[in-house]
Amino acid sequence: MRRLPATGINLFQQIYILAREYRERTGQEPLNLSLGNPDGVPPEAIRRLKARYAQDPGYDYHTYAEDKDLHGFAGAMVELHGGIKVEEFPPLRALPIAGIKTASALMPLACGLHLPDKPRRKAFRVASNLPAYDVVGTWSDPYLGAHRTVWPLVSADNMRLNLARLKEALKKDGTDRADLIFVVRPGNPAAVGANRSEWKELIEFCLERGTRLVNDGAYAGLAGESTHLPLAQVAKDYPELEWLEMYSVSKSFNDPGARLGALAGSKDFVEDFILVKGNTDSGPVPGVMAAYGDFLKDRAAAKKALDAIRNLYEKRLAYLTPKLEASGLRPACSTEAGFFTLWEVPEAVLGTALPRENRAEAFNRAVVSATGIVGVHFSGFSQDGKPEPLIRYAVCADVLHRGFQTRLEERLARLKPAY
Repeated sequence: MRRLPATGINLFQQIYILAREYRERTGQEPLNLSLGNPDGVPPEAIRRLKARYAQDPGYDYHTYAEDKDLHGFAGAMVELHGGIKVEEFPPLRALPIAGIKTASALMPLACGLHLPDKPRRKAFRVASNLPAYDVVGTWSDPYLGAHRTVWPLVSADNMRLNLARLKEALKKDGTDRADLIFVVRPGNPAAVGANRSEWKELIEFCLERGTRLVNDGAYAGLAGESTHLPLAQVAKDYPELEWLEMYSVSKSFNDPGARLGALAGSKDFVEDFILVKGNTDSGPVPGVMAAYGDFLKDRAAAKKALDAIRNLYEKRLAYLTPKLEASGLRPACSTEAGFFTLWEVPEAVLGTALPRENRAEAFNRAVVSATGIVGVHFSGFSQDGKPEPLIRYAVCADVLHRGFQTRLEERLARLKPAY
């Protein structure tokens, strides 16, 4: 007998089902704009290094990595993505991690959620954004039993970090602080970055209230210098701040299968995280970490490879975004990094009115069924705090292929969205 309700299914597992049903019903491949994982593979130089260390008989490349930083990987990863050399800042520490998703789930515990002074967990509060791929929200509240405050991202703000909305949300929850504030910049599904003034305002808020701050920077490597500033470049100047920022090779180098990333932050916070992580995983695959450590030593070559991947997504976005706008869809925010576009869901599509309840899911199901265009539906917030249905379309498919474009443009012409 199952112990977990089927309603707990991951959103993206639902999307896989929609795509599979279309394929089985029509015999055609869907136009999959839902995939949020790279459709490419790592550059050849990385693949060669992986093969080398897979064959190397060195013990360190095949045993538990734990928190060992093989071949200087963590520091080099942080320098490339966060723009700082951790060794130049004694209060900081860098650490390899086995992927951001697992690390995110551990953050409430690394902040003391389980300690005796948090009776029945509800005294511990996590503030995090919606709409989001809500790993930290799922772990904080339903899984670990903490109190979660939703910090809304609003299309009227271009989905930027608006501290006034966080303060208002905390006030509604009967408090003025959280133990942990967790953000994703640049975001998913709202691919918007952060700037220095936004970070400074949030940092000062955290310092005043003794709050720890974490940023999931998985898409930081895919952001242009003018559209996003990593948290690390601002937080390094606040030695009293307790903070972490995480980066990943998954998106930066088309390598989600590597399960490899790095974090940097205040030393005490990192060491609290290590304590919890030590009872959860045994570190990344050591041979893969060594390969990336070697690859990142040539900073110019690594940056060139990263730029090439970012440029490909920018070309794809330059094609897709105008096509979606021309079809009549309204953007919910700009795309400043990575491969996501986010759109307001209309009230009617394909000549049919959509239901008021679960309108985003109804839109996605109707569009997939009629056209094969697959997106990911989300629920966001309007200016007055009411639910706002959203649809995310990504460019993790070869939208520049002429055959794909022909099918997509013909089917977009059918949508005729009405707001």
